[in-house]
Amino acid sequence: MARTYRQARRGEAAEETRRRIVDACFDLHGEQGMVATTMKQIAQRAGVAVGSVYHHFPTYDDMIQACGRHAFSMAPLPSMALIEGVTERSEKVRRLALAFFRLFDRLKAFGVARAEQDLLPVLRPFVEDEKRLRESLAAAVVEDPAAAATVAALLDHGVYEALRLQGFSADEAAARIAEVANAWLAAPPTRP
Repeated sequence: MARTYRQARRGEAAEETRRRIVDACFDLHGEQGMVATTMKQIAQRAGVAVGSVYHHFPTYDDMIQACGRHAFSMAPLPSMALIEGVTERSEKVRRLALAFFRLFDRLKAFGVARAEQDLLPVLRPFVEDEKRLRESLAAAVVEDPAAAATVAALLDHGVYEALRLQGFSADEAAARIAEVANAWLAAPPTRP
């Protein structure tokens, strides 16, 4: 009985150490990016030895993958549930804009991941998954493929970031983009 108890306690301690390491990595990625973050910095921030970091995450790619999973568990990607039961296209667009811009706001390092994905290829799947999801949700809202691609582009992190630099909050930026997209979608088609 005592041995089982000690093993359970050790398991809990190991899980707590792992959590602290991932939290430290997440914070550092948000502060300075992925490329600039080292395992030594992660260890210092987590209050553990560098060997402990490598014990839990043998490579930096393993660390990044765990950090990405942690990030998306804290800020899940939007899903089709967001627009289920909604009949008005304008409301669907508004919900998508709000969901993606709030996601980008919670995941401060997402823009860094996009910028650094060529330097750290392990980041590509996270960036590509977000893009594919954004495009598929836009296509579910807007039937015309070219119009759906335009809406997906308006919901891009780069647009979010540009509006944030202009002083808009995430919700204000989402409202503005939804307004622009909905006005454009409602306008009669123009001829080239």
